[in-house]
Amino acid sequence: MYITETQIRIHYALIDQMGFVYHGHYAQFYEIGRSESIRQIGYTYKDIEAMGIIMPVVEINSRFLRPAKYDDLITVKTTLKELPTNFKIVFHSEIFNEQDELLNTGEVTLFFADAKTMKRCNMPDVLREKLAGYF
Repeated sequence: MYITETQIRIHYALIDQMGFVYHGHYAQFYEIGRSESIRQIGYTYKDIEAMGIIMPVVEINSRFLRPAKYDDLITVKTTLKELPTNFKIVFHSEIFNEQDELLNTGEVTLFFADAKTMKRCNMPDVLREKLAGYF
């Protein structure tokens, strides 16, 4: 299992009239967690795109348990529960506040696709090799 944690400070532009983080922003939090997760194994989305691979989101699920609020420091815990064996990768996210209360859970499924043909392809071997040691 591969697990990373990323912290994000909630700024005013992220909250709604109730003083809570607007629900639409959670997809961005998942993306920040995913990007940093990939960065921690030595790659970036930009590097993957340079390999001719894109990673479109094909499914996203989110469950809201408690609200995040203005000036909270949240932790996005991003987990790969299994090593991808084909064109699909699933990132699991949990978002916690500073009191370690679980605020939100999410799951995002992405496909690896050839940037030219837009057809699904397998995960690049260099990424699989970097991740294999965690499983």
